[in-house]
Amino acid sequence: MSEQMAPPVPARRRRNTRRNVLLFFLAIFVVAAVVSGLFVFNLAHSFDTKTQKIAQAFPNEASRPVKPTEGPASGAMNVLLLGSDSRGAALSQAEAGDPSNQRSDTMMWVHIPADRKNIYMMSIMRDTWVDIPGHGEAKINAAMAYGGVPLVVQTLEGLFKNRIDHVAIVDFEGFKAITDALGGVEVNVPIAFKAHTADFTFKAGPQKLTGDQALAFVRERYAFVDGDYQRVKDQQIFLKAILNTVLTPATLTNPVKVTDLVNQVSPYVSVDKGLDSATVGSLALSLRNVRGSDVKSFTLPTLGTGTSADGQSIVLRDDAAISAIAKALSSDSLGTYLKAAKLG
Repeated sequence: MSEQMAPPVPARRRRNTRRNVLLFFLAIFVVAAVVSGLFVFNLAHSFDTKTQKIAQAFPNEASRPVKPTEGPASGAMNVLLLGSDSRGAALSQAEAGDPSNQRSDTMMWVHIPADRKNIYMMSIMRDTWVDIPGHGEAKINAAMAYGGVPLVVQTLEGLFKNRIDHVAIVDFEGFKAITDALGGVEVNVPIAFKAHTADFTFKAGPQKLTGDQALAFVRERYAFVDGDYQRVKDQQIFLKAILNTVLTPATLTNPVKVTDLVNQVSPYVSVDKGLDSATVGSLALSLRNVRGSDVKSFTLPTLGTGTSADGQSIVLRDDAAISAIAKALSSDSLGTYLKAAKLG
């Protein structure tokens, strides 16, 4: 991704450029509140007709890890969430599996264990120096530019030796819509800062954010000494705040609010072809007992920052941590790993 922030986005965009994978994830929980057959049908129709499908989400099957058919990991699910702060033809090219100038600003590997008692969200720093198949070593967010979404999937599957079941793409603009639909979201801001992209100043501590404030909060990185590290943490904080707001009786037992949320979320969602309303609904039912406190987020450990041979500022990967996480994913024991590593 370029080091410059994307310019402000016009209010009206073609629907296929309006996506938010994090908001898609929220939709999973919203659907879990469904109690009426007609209600289910209407929500499913809204999700299927308003979401967009990624034309080419996965690489050639021969290059992919095999999905376990037995053992603990056979019932687990891995979802790749990609976020972007830039829009237009380049993103459409990336979704079609073509090279472009598109880079992924936000990358999360979401692991849903077989017992469906937790959800684990692992953020991956965009400048992490990795091997990109066919292109050698580069920043991981360059995979999108080199070969679109399929190459991102192939790179991550090669890194963690585990299969990604579904892919979804996010546009930060969607944070604004869902926040306003919820009537604001309470966030505990960890570090006071003034946003560079909007005229907002955030004090440290709990505060209720409007849609415009939320968008500025999740975008900001220039205000922090550690830049993108803090932005990743803030994105995790905000996503959990959304889930804590949604996963309450006041929201889940209110059909009008649930319908409004799904209608607001769906136009921002772009997913692989297999992630339709039936799949989302089934997953939602299996996650019906999950609450905000059951969602664990962490950042893939690194060895700090450095400089590549060609002079780029990079994030040094921690091969030991990657190997341990790969093993935990394969045995569906990520929770145990996080406790031992004191992460999440």
